[in-house]
Amino acid sequence: MRIDAHQHVWRLARGDYGWLTPELGAIFRDFGPDDLAPLLAAHRIDRTILVQAAPTEAETEFLLETARHTGFVAGVVGWSDFDAPDAAERIERLAEEPLLVGLRPMVHDIADPLWLERAALDPAFAALSRHGLVFDALLRPHHIAPLLRRLARSPGLVCVVDHAAKPDLVGGRLEGWRSGIAALAAHPNVCCKLSGLVTEAAEDWTLETLRPVFDHLLAQFGPDRLIWGSDWPVLTLRSSYSRWVEAVEELLAPLDMAARTAIMGGTARRIYLERRGRA
Repeated sequence: MRIDAHQHVWRLARGDYGWLTPELGAIFRDFGPDDLAPLLAAHRIDRTILVQAAPTEAETEFLLETARHTGFVAGVVGWSDFDAPDAAERIERLAEEPLLVGLRPMVHDIADPLWLERAALDPAFAALSRHGLVFDALLRPHHIAPLLRRLARSPGLVCVVDHAAKPDLVGGRLEGWRSGIAALAAHPNVCCKLSGLVTEAAEDWTLETLRPVFDHLLAQFGPDRLIWGSDWPVLTLRSSYSRWVEAVEELLAPLDMAARTAIMGGTARRIYLERRGRA
């Protein structure tokens, strides 16, 4: 099974996408499953994981309803208010929905860079683990240290680092990112998404732009903890869906079939779906 483990849909009229402005051009419009379906068919992608794009539980309900009516969506990574006094109860209620496979606070948009370490969030993270939900970590490199401290506070937490923590592919300043990724990979419950890289690169990115990052991720996490995703339609700011699939397949070409199968779907199936009985 080939799984795109990171894609979005949105409807602008819903009004809770604060980051999605007219300045973003081509992606400032509605995107739905019908826009994605032909791309999945063209590249033999069987299922997807639908990921939140707004910091509201209303959007999570919108995504769950979309998933219920979209055969290729295998699960939803939603949002809940981890700061709420009843955060654990909110997560418990959301977890009753079998299509929910994880939650994603939009960490890289939170003003406090140390938000992840707050002791007040312990009940929310404990609820994630208790209900078999994944924590999707939407980070920039400077959030890696706080995430490491969160992992120490929440040792049972299963975490997927989105977009490889957004390495600086324009400036090429990767030293701190490299050491941070190595520290995260030392935690066996942490996986990493091979997604969102081209939107961190210049418009003229090539395969060689991506190769140093890919090589480091593979060396640190191995294929059994790497998860491929597209980040469609945000992806289209820098690349077509086809170009991204082809680039990743070329990066994976030297690997054996077992490794390629793991990265292109097997790891996502194990981490997101089997934990929730959805495989």
